[in-house]
Amino acid sequence: MRRRDFVKIIAGSLVAWPPAAPAQQSARMRRIGVLMGFAESDQAAQSWLAAFRDALAKLGWKGGSNFQIEVRWGSGDANKIRSSAKELVDLRPDAIFGQTTPVIGALARETQKIPIVFALVSDPIGSGFATSLAHPGGNITGFTGNDPTIGGKWMELLKEIAPRTVRVALLSNPATAAPAKFYMPSIQATASSLAVQVSATPIHAKDEIEGVIAALSRDPGGGLIVMPDFFTSSNHDLIIALAARYRVPTIFNDPIYAESGGLIAYGTDFPELFRRAAEYIDRVLKGAKPGELPIQQPTKYELVINHKTAKALGLTIPESVLSLADKVIE
Repeated sequence: MRRRDFVKIIAGSLVAWPPAAPAQQSARMRRIGVLMGFAESDQAAQSWLAAFRDALAKLGWKGGSNFQIEVRWGSGDANKIRSSAKELVDLRPDAIFGQTTPVIGALARETQKIPIVFALVSDPIGSGFATSLAHPGGNITGFTGNDPTIGGKWMELLKEIAPRTVRVALLSNPATAAPAKFYMPSIQATASSLAVQVSATPIHAKDEIEGVIAALSRDPGGGLIVMPDFFTSSNHDLIIALAARYRVPTIFNDPIYAESGGLIAYGTDFPELFRRAAEYIDRVLKGAKPGELPIQQPTKYELVINHKTAKALGLTIPESVLSLADKVIE
């Protein structure tokens, strides 16, 4: 082989050689795990997840470009949530985003190292996820779903919109809801001042819902508070339909359910919480430690009233309540 031909071969090999490893490492794809406790068919949950994705995009995280997202849906089932939590942790993502107390509890049992950012957790300290709001201290931080005093507001609004209410049931599934004691003090205090009797009505399966609502309709003055709980959220269409069938005034904690036909809803602007959670994920991916990011409480609440549903129930909404509404569904 002539010398000049040998030089050409060596030169061609150098051109074809792949880039050095450090250049590849600098563009490492990041992975985010997401565990939604709700059913994938839940339109509200899909809208919250969309808000989370949009916020990440605005922060420079482009799916398939510099990060991958792995989403799992718990469908309101405690066993499925536990198995999904293990599945996500086994993927060793750079960070995990989850919602509600049962979801974060399942994730916390699987890892104390992978950063976890939450939304819609009522009592992170009481649930053992953090040592304090200002300094969580571990691998978990995020945004609480509601202030405990909101329970009194639910009672007050329900009584104002349905003044004949004298008995109120609190609907939730103990396996998937925050401890009732978190909201109960404010609910009970307001109920006592309004001469309303309160009773917790725990349910564990979908087919138990109708019995609770039907029982409230047997005597005049029954009302229902649907507690924050992804089991009740996953069954909101059924609850709305049954409340209409049995003519039971009902208040929800998520504004979207009043838009879907529920009588009234008062609660946190959930899409806003998901956008703020995306900001924490961004900070974690850039090196921030969850234990040093303060747990934050909601700053924005919404009141939505369904005027059409009120008319169907024979209720006249006071002007004092209408004036407070962020949205009235006609």
